[in-house]
Amino acid sequence: MQTERTLADRYELVSHIARGGMADVYEARDTLLGRRVAVKVLHSQFSSDEAFVKRFRREAQAAANLSHPNIVSIYDWGEDGSTYFIVMELIEGRTLRDVLKSERQLLPRRACEVGAEVAAALAVAHRAGLVHRDIKPGNILLESSGEELFESQLATAARISDFGLATFVDLDKHDTKTGAILGTPGYMSPEQVRADHAATGPASDIYSLGVTMYQMLAGENPFARSTMIETVRAIEDHEPPSLITINSSVSRDLDAIVLKCLHKNPGSRYASAFD
Repeated sequence: MQTERTLADRYELVSHIARGGMADVYEARDTLLGRRVAVKVLHSQFSSDEAFVKRFRREAQAAANLSHPNIVSIYDWGEDGSTYFIVMELIEGRTLRDVLKSERQLLPRRACEVGAEVAAALAVAHRAGLVHRDIKPGNILLESSGEELFESQLATAARISDFGLATFVDLDKHDTKTGAILGTPGYMSPEQVRADHAATGPASDIYSLGVTMYQMLAGENPFARSTMIETVRAIEDHEPPSLITINSSVSRDLDAIVLKCLHKNPGSRYASAFD
């Protein structure tokens, strides 16, 4: 999409920020309120697919009802002809994925701060009956502050975004095809890779956060393999080694916290994101 386009006679696209599997994200100017925003635009090949449009609209509705400092705010949802879009808070910073690409791992203290803030956001979502289902470094934004932008070891706020795969507990059976695997390989819980939608719930998000925490501390995803099949098998069967054997600066308590999140059995993980 050309960045000079204005959507709904209000949102003037300024520059392209990122491209995902379902949508592109642009920096834009809200000409009515005179503020900078982020606009997520559904890919054109999906705009004629009612299921994708429904999921896209649901993302806006789900996230718009969540108010928390660690959740990216949703301002608006709309359509312009055959173009569907979501208007969001513009966050100055980088994704955790980009930070890990450049720095590989974080200090334990910083990893704890990020993990705690994501857990706090998830607790709010889960309390509202919403399961994210796609917690991963690419969906965690580290908001920069001051002149030293993007320094991952600074006490910048973590914000979760992209509720595109989110669902309300007990409602997924109405819009998910049996056997469909929803999530991102390497970060999905065992119940997600089995496409066990009845078992996929708040504990699944806790597992994905555990994988993300492990990666922040170890410098690598414990389940990522060269193929999707190998990754799925690792999620189902592989028990990741203790973080202490990989990173000597990780305490036994922190190691135990992360490994508890990674239990194969959802009932053996933390009872809630708040916990």
